[in-house]
Amino acid sequence: MAYVSQELKAKLAPSIRAVCKKHGVKASVAVRNHSTLVLNIKQGSIDFIENFIETDKAKAYCNYMDEGQIAYFRKNQSLDVNPYHYRDHFSGRARKFLIEVMSIMNDGNWDKSDIQTDYFNVGWYVDVNIGRWNKPYALEK
Repeated sequence: MAYVSQELKAKLAPSIRAVCKKHGVKASVAVRNHSTLVLNIKQGSIDFIENFIETDKAKAYCNYMDEGQIAYFRKNQSLDVNPYHYRDHFSGRARKFLIEVMSIMNDGNWDKSDIQTDYFNVGWYVDVNIGRWNKPYALEK
């Protein structure tokens, strides 16, 4: 069963904050439901939203994303990063930052899941949120 403690968060948080500072990103680290380590990115110099849209368009992942959804992302300035496919959906500085921070957030984690038998066994889950539904990501120019 997935479990992440406050002690584990306290152990990983300094390294996560160091990566955020290195890339000019302000974020907070939290634990949700004792099972998920969460990074909420509040502001920074990396334009995650436009990078996500442009990378998806270039790779033709945007077949599912119409102009209304793109306008929604741009208006709300919030995005939940897919922890399994972030390498495909971002490029450049955004991708480099996410690779660094995800490797730290998963330090000591495991995944022995078997989706064919509906068996999920992970150390803990990882979420990265860029902005929130009620507080948009603040891009620093």
